Amino acid sequence: MKSKHGFILLYILGFTIQIGIAQQGYFPERGNWEEKAPSEFKINSGKIEAAIQYAKDHEYSGSKDLRQAILKGFQREPYHKILGPTKKRGTPAGLIIKNGYIIAKWGDVDRVDMTFSVTKSYLSTIAGLAIDKKLIGAVDDFTYQYVWDQTYDGNHNKKISWRHLLTQSSDWSGQLWGGYDWADRPPKEGGIDDWKFRKLNEPGTVFEYNDVRVNVLAYSLLNVWRKSLPQVLKEKIMDPIGASTTWRWYGYDNSWVNIDGIQIQSVSGGGHSGGGLFINTKDHARFGLLFLNNGTWKNNRLISENWITEATKSSKANSNYGFMWWLNQKGSRHWKGLPEHLFYAAGFGGNFIIIDQKQNLVIVTRWLEPRQIDEFVTKVYEAF
Repeated sequence: MKSKHGFILLYILGFTIQIGIAQQGYFPERGNWEEKAPSEFKINSGKIEAAIQYAKDHEYSGSKDLRQAILKGFQREPYHKILGPTKKRGTPAGLIIKNGYIIAKWGDVDRVDMTFSVTKSYLSTIAGLAIDKKLIGAVDDFTYQYVWDQTYDGNHNKKISWRHLLTQSSDWSGQLWGGYDWADRPPKEGGIDDWKFRKLNEPGTVFEYNDVRVNVLAYSLLNVWRKSLPQVLKEKIMDPIGASTTWRWYGYDNSWVNIDGIQIQSVSGGGHSGGGLFINTKDHARFGLLFLNNGTWKNNRLISENWITEATKSSKANSNYGFMWWLNQKGSRHWKGLPEHLFYAAGFGGNFIIIDQKQNLVIVTRWLEPRQIDEFVTKVYEAF
């Protein structure tokens, strides 16, 4: 029997025992998201407004023509090309979600924009779903056991596991969709020959942010699922959480693959060469709310809690990085003065989904100057 105070009353041998129930927060219905004033949660509205003004005043300084911003941002890379779609961006936008309710918003939160490397956290989730579904036996399995074409040929590449790909520590060596691993974000020192003939790092030991290798993960997951990864995301995650029908996930013009006689596009894990996830701010917030609630939406478990725990745990090669989620642990990307339990998705141009499970808080920003993110989040926390 349930009491009005949220307890189960058990009557055993004449004794009454109260067992507390975890109270679920609010989950918005599709197309409708309830808003509440910050003051309803004893949050200082004036300080929230000051944080929002800060976000508006510190717009991403790159071009609104994202094709130009990409070409400028990665001009050091030899052979870099735009291979997938791009889109001119909007102005700063964002949401602050407390206990599932919108307590603050700014800009056009329904506008669909590129989101760059925030896509990686969605891609990581596709891997988690494959683990949950037993399509992949274990995260430490060697990837070549599942993808038997030339992708993992060679003594070095055969040592690569799913964990290494997810933590960007694989040092996979090769070429995919015309992109060479060594040409993606090359070192500041040396030239092409130095990069091509470098000594390879043992998988799992060195963190290197590299979109070619992320695309290798996407291609490998396509081979495991044997269906479009955007379709997997739609069916398993986005439809159940009530996301809109406006988001899209693209690959490249040349990333089409024959799977069981059907041509399917292998998607990209970001917008480095175009493509990636194009999505609005509200849908990002729904995705963040799912992770805030450890993979459950209302009474439905969509992702295992174990996967979320593993995905948001420091990796051996980088204490600030899990399975394509950034962590606010002490390290090179530590936001000083902010809780170390924060984890977040981050993308070029100031796109962020920030999750604080202890405060029951999700923050989404679009087109905030990236160097200002910790100051903006600090201002939000000052309102509590």
